[in-house]
Amino acid sequence: MTFELIAQARTLQGTGASRRLRRAGTVPGIVYGGEAAAQAIEVAHNDLLLKLKKEAFHSSIISLVVDGKKEAVLLRDYQTHAYKPLVLHIDFQRVDATHELHIKVPLHFVNEEVAPGVKLSGGLVNHVVTEVEVLCLAKDLPAFIEVDLSALKVGDSIHLSQLKLPAGVKLVAHTSDDVVVGIVGKGGSSEGEAAAE
Repeated sequence: MTFELIAQARTLQGTGASRRLRRAGTVPGIVYGGEAAAQAIEVAHNDLLLKLKKEAFHSSIISLVVDGKKEAVLLRDYQTHAYKPLVLHIDFQRVDATHELHIKVPLHFVNEEVAPGVKLSGGLVNHVVTEVEVLCLAKDLPAFIEVDLSALKVGDSIHLSQLKLPAGVKLVAHTSDDVVVGIVGKGGSSEGEAAAE
C-alpha cells in the first residue's frame, strides 16, 4: 500500500508558532536523515489523523511531497493529545534505497477459529507479541507479517524462529527465541491434565 502526504516547509519555529499552526488546523513536524539537513514541515491535521488510523501507514514507505518535491520517508514518531483526537507533532525519516531499514512490523494472526486447539478443544489464543523488529531494504518492507495458526493444538506455540518472513526481510537479532503466540486450555490447563481428570 502506498501513501502520499502533502506538506509545506515551515519557517517559524518554537512553542508559540507551533500553537498557532495547531489552531490553524495543521501539525508541525520534521523530516530528518539521509544526506540533506533536517527540515521543519507542517501537514494538514485531518488528513494526517485519518492516515494514522490505518495500520499500514505505520510500517510503509510514505511519499512525502514538501512544496512540490517528493521524497520517500518512514513515520518515526508522533505525539498526540492526552485525551483529544489531536496530533501535536510528527517525525519522518528519509529512506535511502541502498541502506537497510530497522523498523517494527505488525503481525497478522490468521486461521485462529479453525485451529484444532480452539475449534475442537475450546482453547484460548494467547497473543504474546503483536509486532516484530525487522531489517530490510525499503523495496522489501512488508506492511505486515502473517502468522498461520491453523495447525496449533492446546499447548502448542509459535516462536520467533518459526515465523515465515518475506524475501529480503530478516528479524533483528534477539537473545532468546521468544514465544509469539500460543493456545492455552481454559483455566490455563493443558489437554493432558484435562484427560487425566
